[in-house]
Amino acid sequence: MPAPLDFYFDFSSPYGYFASTRIDALARELGRDARWHPILLGPIFKATGTVPLVQIPLKGDYSRLDIARTARLHGIPFKMPDPFPIATVAPARVMLHVGQDNPALAKAYARRVLHAYYVDNKAIGQTEEALRLAGGLGIDTGALAEAIASEAVKTLLRQANDTAIERGVFGSPFILIDGEPFWGFDRLETIRLWARDPQGRAPTGS
Repeated sequence: MPAPLDFYFDFSSPYGYFASTRIDALARELGRDARWHPILLGPIFKATGTVPLVQIPLKGDYSRLDIARTARLHGIPFKMPDPFPIATVAPARVMLHVGQDNPALAKAYARRVLHAYYVDNKAIGQTEEALRLAGGLGIDTGALAEAIASEAVKTLLRQANDTAIERGVFGSPFILIDGEPFWGFDRLETIRLWARDPQGRAPTGS
């Protein structure tokens, strides 16, 4: 089987949420697995000298329009959350900790958190809510609370973010497939085309 594709996302990224509803199906179509990596856009924005899209004059208004339009056109359940954007340290730590032993459960947790924020407007950035959502999957929330407050898990998240930046990740969603970078929900079709022909040869006429 070809190498897995790596899917980087921030829980506070609507386009990351949209990609999460499609990325596994795309990976299966390409005969691959998808590895999900939670990241924090805050440190990445600092490294790249930018700010959240919705806070940029003109672009912010456009982005809100495009986010809602994209969800509608792709048939993805969505309600613009309030507040937005938010810090997502808590769910990122939970996912990374759980994923050390059970990647499938970590992925299920990520889906549950994304739905909670973008459909049910839950306060996923709050530790209590991040733990509650984990508990709904049968995870021991007492042990989990202790784990995500530990220096080990804090370090795990910092290292994960540093590694993402080292790999060239600067936004959400960001997908790496065989080292080739793709940024944005609207690049999923481009990934499909690239996987068929990595050299990007132009089609020849008949």
